Amino acid sequence: MRITTITNWAYGITVVLTVLSAVAFILSARSAVQERQAVEQHLLLNSMGEELALGAEETTDEARLYVIRGEERHLDAFTIDEGEERRRDTAINALRGLGIPDAERQVIEEVAVNAEALDKVEAAAVAAYTSGNQTGARDTLFGPEHERFQTALLNSVNQFRALATARTEAAFRSAQARSDLWANIAKVMLALTAVIFLGVLYFILRRRVALPLVRMTGIVNRLARQDYAVEVPTDRRRDEIGEMNDAIQIFRENGLERNRLDAERKRDLETKDLILQMMHRLQACYAQNELAEVVALFVPQIFPGVAGCLYTMNESRTTLSEVSRWLEPEHTETSFAASACW
Repeated sequence: MRITTITNWAYGITVVLTVLSAVAFILSARSAVQERQAVEQHLLLNSMGEELALGAEETTDEARLYVIRGEERHLDAFTIDEGEERRRDTAINALRGLGIPDAERQVIEEVAVNAEALDKVEAAAVAAYTSGNQTGARDTLFGPEHERFQTALLNSVNQFRALATARTEAAFRSAQARSDLWANIAKVMLALTAVIFLGVLYFILRRRVALPLVRMTGIVNRLARQDYAVEVPTDRRRDEIGEMNDAIQIFRENGLERNRLDAERKRDLETKDLILQMMHRLQACYAQNELAEVVALFVPQIFPGVAGCLYTMNESRTTLSEVSRWLEPEHTETSFAASACW
């Protein structure tokens, strides 16, 4: 596979993983917000439930202290607590407007009914005590009816708090689990991105690019110095580095061919020059022995490594006579005989 293709794939995968990790972080942040909202709602509902329970108990305590001691301050506190109960009704209405589930809404309605019934009993007892019926007032506040309404009220409040706590804790755990899940997914995406990035650095940039380029740099430097004896290793890769290796191999072969052609041309020029020199010398010869010496001197240079002899024919053209010899046939690759007619 080509390096550009691998790089493009790695870049695309890295971008996709980065986008996915960003989305996972955003979802994790949203889950964290939901988690915080669940905690805030849990604290709010818990505090409202506690306020309802404390308000009911404080009102009952003030009413009982008034019918026992007869002190006006307890009556004033009971009257003030009745105002607190009206604020308690406001809290109940606020709970109704929070969009709580139907089960919790039903419990809130039961709290309101029990609180109203308890208020009627306590108000009747206080009125009886004020009118002089102290025994009846005490029997009412400490009787089974008051106890039943108070217990029902407190049970309803505790039931509401338990339902609200269970729901908000479940919402908190669900939001926390989602936040942790998306955070872990984002971390995994980032880890995969880092692994791909390091893999690209090591396997592509270092092993597939850097190391071959270092090797090719040494080869190219030697070829630049016209050292064509350097060996270009065979590379079967079908990527940019393989194409570059093939180009260097072609460059080396062209250099070798150019050197070979230059050497042949130089040898041809030297041979032509020697032939011209020999022709000039032969033209200046006046005797047979001079001609034989010139041939024996120049022919071994014109045909190096080739042994031979020069023969001349007598005037009657019946006999060949050897007039010169150069090199020895047993020490050469080939031999030939030259004859001349005089």
